[in-house]
Order: sequence, then C-alpha cells, then structure tokens
Amino acid sequence: MDLLTILHEDFTMYVECSKFDAIWNKAKGNVGEENLVSTYTWSDGVLAVKRNDVPLVKGEKAQAVFFDNAEYPIWVDFNKHVEKAQFGSMLQSDNERFTFRKQTLAGYINYGNDIGKSELNIVYQIGKESKRFTFGYEVLSTKLNYHEHWRKIIEDIEAEYRMLSLDYMKRTFHGFTPDTTGETPELIWWSVFAGEQQKFIKACRNIIERPRHRLHGREVYLRADKLKRVPANIENELAEHRKEPAHLYRVEEQIKSNDTQENRFLKYALGQIADKYELLKKRIEAIKNTSDTMKQDMERMLSTLKHLQRNPFFRTVGRFKGLTQESLVLQRATGYSQIYRTWNLLRRAYSLNDGIYRLQSKDIATLYEIWCFIEVSHIVREQLGVKQEDMEHRNRMEMNGVFTWELGKGEHSRILFKKDGVELAELVYNPKHTEWEDDQTSIRDLVVPTVPQKPDIVLQLTKDDVKKGMKMTYLFDAKYRIEGKTARGVDTPPDDAINQMHRYRDAIYYRDYSAQQLKKEVIGGYILFPGDGEPADVEVSKFYKTIDEVNIGAFPLRPKDERNRQLLEHFIHELIAMKSASTIAQVIPQKGAFVEVGDRVLIGVVRPSSRKDYNKSFEEGRAKLYYTGRNFPSTIMLHNLHYFIPYFPEKGIRDVYEITGVRTITARDAKQLEGTEVVDDIRLAFELTFSRSLSDDFVKVNTRGMIKDTFIDTTFGNLESLYYG
Repeated sequence: MDLLTILHEDFTMYVECSKFDAIWNKAKGNVGEENLVSTYTWSDGVLAVKRNDVPLVKGEKAQAVFFDNAEYPIWVDFNKHVEKAQFGSMLQSDNERFTFRKQTLAGYINYGNDIGKSELNIVYQIGKESKRFTFGYEVLSTKLNYHEHWRKIIEDIEAEYRMLSLDYMKRTFHGFTPDTTGETPELIWWSVFAGEQQKFIKACRNIIERPRHRLHGREVYLRADKLKRVPANIENELAEHRKEPAHLYRVEEQIKSNDTQENRFLKYALGQIADKYELLKKRIEAIKNTSDTMKQDMERMLSTLKHLQRNPFFRTVGRFKGLTQESLVLQRATGYSQIYRTWNLLRRAYSLNDGIYRLQSKDIATLYEIWCFIEVSHIVREQLGVKQEDMEHRNRMEMNGVFTWELGKGEHSRILFKKDGVELAELVYNPKHTEWEDDQTSIRDLVVPTVPQKPDIVLQLTKDDVKKGMKMTYLFDAKYRIEGKTARGVDTPPDDAINQMHRYRDAIYYRDYSAQQLKKEVIGGYILFPGDGEPADVEVSKFYKTIDEVNIGAFPLRPKDERNRQLLEHFIHELIAMKSASTIAQVIPQKGAFVEVGDRVLIGVVRPSSRKDYNKSFEEGRAKLYYTGRNFPSTIMLHNLHYFIPYFPEKGIRDVYEITGVRTITARDAKQLEGTEVVDDIRLAFELTFSRSLSDDFVKVNTRGMIKDTFIDTTFGNLESLYYG
C-alpha cells in the first residue's frame, strides 16, 4: 500500500517509505502519537489526496507522513499530454536524484536533520505552457516534539544570539511575522521579498498603467481663438489687440503631471529593490548546491525588475527626497499601498511566530548543540550564584556562507564566570584541539599530539584550594540521537557517542611548559541527548551510573523537561562544591601507578637565621629552600607531602609553596657557616617553588597543636579551622 497518493488532473503521485512503521513507532514512543500530526496543503488541479487510503482534507491536520532522517521514494506518472517534467527543489542535489523517463518522474528525498514546513514542487510542460504543482506539509522529528520543543530551542537561542538560528538552502522552512524592533539581515530581506515579489510586480504595473497625478500650472502663449477661457488679467490686452489675430497672450494652464511624491517613492523603491536583488542573486548563484530551476526563477525576476525600471513612465518622475509627512496615497491607494507595505516589511526585523513569511533555520542537530551550550551556561551561572552582569562574554557570531551566522569556536566563544573579580569558571563552545599551539579555535595550554579533537562544550572550573588557578576540565558533547529504550522506558544515548567521550579524555592533554611535559587534563566526559524517562529510572540506568564509576556517562536534556534537567544541575553543583584534592583523589589511576592527591600541607616555623637572605626570601615570597631543625618528627610522612606554608611567630601565615624536592643537608651547608664550630648533623631540606598567596596580608593561626613547636601537619581542607577570628 502506498503511504501517500495524490490524484491530479495531469498526473498521479506516489510516496513510499519502506521502514515507515519502525519510524512511526519510534516517534510515537519519544513524542506521543497525539503530536505526530501535520497540516497538508496543495495547489489547484488535485482530485484527491490519500494517506494509506484515508482521504486528507486540504488545510486540516492529519497523521504525519514525513520525518527526519528517513528516505522517501517518490514517482509521478504523468498523462500523455505532458511533454517533460522535473523536480523543482531549490537544491541542486535534490533535483539530481530525480529523472524523467517515459512519462514518469522518479526519485527520492531524505530531509536529514531538517525539520519544519516543506513542499514538494513539480515543474512540468504542457505544450508551450509551463505549470507548477506544490504540495505542502510538515517534516517532524522522531526525537523531539516539533510543535513544542523546536520553538523553545529557537526562543532560547534567539534570546542569547539574535539571528543565529537562521540558515539558507535548507529543505524546510518556518513561518515568521514582521517585528518592529531589531535588525534586518540580508537573509530576512531575501526571505520576505520571496513572498512579496509577485504582489510587488503586479502593484508596479498597475501604477504605471493608471498612475496618480497632480495638476501643475505652467505659462503658455496662445492666440485668442485658442483660449478656452479669458482670465481677468488679460481682458484689457484682449480688447487692445482684438484686430490682431496673430497676437499671443501669456496665460497659465493646468496640466497633468506624474512627478508626484508617491511616484517618486515608487521609482526609488523599485530601484533599491532591483539593485539589492541583483546583488544577492549573484551571491546565491555562487553556491554550488543552487538548483538550475531556482537560478532560472531568479533570472526571470531580475529581468522583470529591470524591465520595469526602464519604463518611459519614470522619465517624467523626479528624484525621491524623502517623505516629509504621512502620505494617505501610499497608505491607502491601490498599488501604492502594496509598494509601501513591501518596502516597510523589507526594513523590519522578524519574530518566529506562525506568520505567512518563510525563514529557514539551521538543522535540528546544530540547533540542539547550540541550545545545550546555552543551557549549560545557564546552569553554571545559577550554581555559581553569578549575576548576569558579572559574566564576561568573549563569544561572538561569525559570518558563515552567503548571509548566515555561526557561533565562534574555541577562544572566540569563551564565557567567563566571575564573582567579586575572581574567576570561578569558563565555558567554551566547540574548540578544536590540534597539534598546532597557535590554533585560535583551541583552548590555551590544551593540546592533542595525535589527530584533532573537537568536543562540543568544555567546562573548566577554577579551584584555588590546593594550587592557585588550578583548572578542572570537563567535557560535554551534545548528540541529537537516541539509541533505544531500557526496560524501564528510559531513552539511551548512542554507544559510539559514549565511546567518543573515552577518546576525548584519553586524547586531550595539558602541556606543562615549566616542566616541559604533557599531563592528563580531562577529568570526565558526558553526553547530552534529547532523551526522556522518569528521573528515578534515569538514575539507575547504566549510562547514568557510570558517571560515578568512571566519570563517563550521559544526561537526558530536552526543552521543558525540568525534572531531568535537575540531574544535570545537581551534578554541576557537586563539581563546583568539591575540593580539587577530592576530585583528583577520585580519578582512577593506571594499574601500578601512584596518584598524588596533593591535599596535605606542612606549616613550618621560620626562625631567625644567620643567613642574611633566608628570612627575607620567605617574607617576600621568593624562597627556594626550607631546612628543618636537628630532629624532624617521625610522625610526619613525606610520601604525599606536596605543599609548604612558612609561619612567622609574630605575623602568621600568608604564602603557599609547592615542594618540588626533598633531600638531606648538613647543618654546615644549610647555615653556610664556614670555619664556625657547629654540630655537623643531618637536616631535611625542602626545595620550594612559590605557588600562591592565601591572602593579601598575614593571617594569625592557632599553634596549640604544633609538633615540637615547629610544624603543623594538616590539609588545605582543615586550614581555615586554624585561623583566629
């Protein structure tokens, strides 16, 4: 049975889909059968339209036929009087899939990730007459509710990045209405004029045939027998020269003039539109995917506009100098009102409502990826408690293609989250990591020695509890795909997407320039996908439980699903709240490897020394060495001791040093007392590198637990508990 049949007076069209039942059931499970509806429209000449032998009513909703990422074979059997036919898509690749042979036009169409309104256009020839048939419908998503979720995604993107949603040369379009505010990009201009061009041309022709004019007085010289009336000011002159039939009298006569304000506006508007159309036409024709059918239509329209410009009517019309006041003729008169309306529409912005004008948007997979980036940025801001004005947006839109925009990548899309001037986190969209360090689409200090990697979203949380400015890196990848369902009815992410997160974590490294070595960078990777399910069931799903086990997993994230969004909110909240030492401690080490957590810190007293520069180097935060007394406490273990804080008995603590090495040293070497009698015993020496300052000034600490009145063995987590006040 054919999925869709159209009986026309000139042909019969058939549409099939071999896997339609599986597609329908998948969409039904994800979206709900009540949302799988489409409105069908068609041009004249149709005798009947049937979906699975069920008649469809023009303009009314019925069960959908077309879905994303599905292949639809189409063939059209024409009557004998049709000489030739072709598929009339604006995309050349679509037209190349169709061939006309023996009165049959056959081919297939696959909408990929393009969802929204669409049309099948068939152009055919009967004698010398060219005819076009149009069948309109909606292409739905099998994963999201087009009538609800798509609009929410568009609204959220447009609120952050105006006009970023738009695209061109797509197979689907969406309705929009003019707005009174905002910009008018060239894509809007082209889309509006596409819907207005026939009405605009008709209005121009109507005005040229029956223009509005005004009476204009001019001086002329006429003989007495040519005067239609005798003005009072020449009565005496007429009496004086009544015997001179050849005498000419100067009079003023009223003549009709086309040089009106409204006709000047028409001349100006037509010229501006023709020039703009010609410019954009050249740019569109340069796109290799533009179909020959569309190029022919554009050429005909430009030729019509140029022909109208050359009409002799405009020779009698002057230059437009602007509208000094409202013109009732432009607002109400036949023809003029249409010209004025089109002109205003071309100058306005737009809003994505169900209007009569057409706009094409980016494919749903790209829109979902951008929307996920926006959602993660909102969640990070909420969990950090950062105000909107404290966010530093370095991200920007960049021109892509003919006249559409894309979000900048890497350093061009960075969002910094700050609080009280302190950087807390940063979010980066679509960085591309390669072996080239100067690649502006990557993140500073992150490298990939092998093949390029490009995660969708990179979150870096700044932690100062162990080392100042330490960044903890987490990856998120948005995938507009669903693998299947669990026994509990929870949607699952695709396996290859999970595998990709493992690859990202293993491939992206941090280049430590001070040590001239590579270090592991990414802590975890997580898929964001448009899945559904009860949150309690999601939490026991394998893809979610592996987040705690191996820091690789997935989160279902779809518009208007606040319950599952809370799972991601809670996770990011925990990432922000967790100390960096705890985070590192949870990283699974390589078998046989030792993971240095780095949470322990040794506080040691700095006493006066005979070395002139010793105490001063600690006071100024430039010390390189700290040596102990004769007896170092055996209770202090050295194997995971990484940080040292000098303590000044009269001042307190301030600076944190990283312990880069531990060695033994003699008292003579430590104090450098050449020739002085000292006990040449063995001490411990800690080699130091300045890490950061705990505060701008010294902080007093409680030393009651100090070992041998010299050392405090503690952790960064317990450090604040030692502070006085």
